[in-house]
Amino acid sequence: MGNRVTLQEIADALGISRNTVSRALNNTGNVSSATRNKICQAALAMGYKQFQSPEAASTYGAPMPADMGGKSEIALFTHSFPGSSHSGNKLLEAFQHKVNALGYKLSINIIRDYEIENLCFPANFTAENIAGILCIELFSESYSEFLCTQNIPILFIDTPLSHRCNLAADVLYMENLSSVYHLLDRLMKAGNRNIAFVGDRMHCQSFYERWQAYVSVLADHGVPLRTDLCILDEDTSPYSDADWLGQRISELPLLPDVFFCANDFLAMSTMKALRSLGKSVPKDVQVCGFDDAPEASLIAPSLTTIKIHSSSMGYTAAELLLSRIQNPQMPYRKTYIETDIIYRDSAK
Repeated sequence: MGNRVTLQEIADALGISRNTVSRALNNTGNVSSATRNKICQAALAMGYKQFQSPEAASTYGAPMPADMGGKSEIALFTHSFPGSSHSGNKLLEAFQHKVNALGYKLSINIIRDYEIENLCFPANFTAENIAGILCIELFSESYSEFLCTQNIPILFIDTPLSHRCNLAADVLYMENLSSVYHLLDRLMKAGNRNIAFVGDRMHCQSFYERWQAYVSVLADHGVPLRTDLCILDEDTSPYSDADWLGQRISELPLLPDVFFCANDFLAMSTMKALRSLGKSVPKDVQVCGFDDAPEASLIAPSLTTIKIHSSSMGYTAAELLLSRIQNPQMPYRKTYIETDIIYRDSAK
């Protein structure tokens, strides 16, 4: 096999189609959890670019896991594996680079509804082999609390709403409150009084903090909160369906000056829905998001957003989890990584 593993090579190794492999690794299309997990495991083992390992740990002169008790596996737990455009993708690349440098391998565990409902580990998971667990895109309160009772070092990248569950674990967030506040404050000062929020504010702690910043900036400008201008449907709703979202927008009592969307995926869906309604961005309405996904600078108009420093989060995540493995008795930590506002054409 060449130095660069291809989708076709993964497909050939598993006896499935290249399209199935592509859909699984990009978290698109209809692929069963079992198949997605098998594909992700194979991609990881074969060194696919999304999961590439660095040189051997001896190059870095760092202690090997055997020096810390012999457990050399870190388990990734996720309910929805981050696709190539998701901020979690670069985060995982950086995380794996760091832990591989210390001799750890990363295993991928897709947590299905069955495990969440029954509060159990996946069938192929052996806790005795695990040095630590990294959780990403895992927002079930009960399952998160279950993991915290297993006496395994654990780190959550974002969490369910923190005021609803008190997790006995380290957590890592991107900064939400200040960046969203300053973005919306600038838009308010430019005369945009009707700003709407798009997304399920209860989806996770980060979404809720973005909602809190939105509410705060309205209050500080003396603008009443109007939830009737917002689209707050649960995240099980078909936000990616332009017809559905266009219908929700058309049901609003007026077209807001600005749609602030809880992430870039929602922002791009909103822009598509607005186009279907014959509305021009930013002429008729402005739109902004959060993440700085790769597509944000490529779409027309380019998307004003808030940049998550995903690689920095990945390296920080590795440091947090490795230090927890080495010192499990230290106080639990809540860490935020700074974000940056990126002004583009969709809102200024």
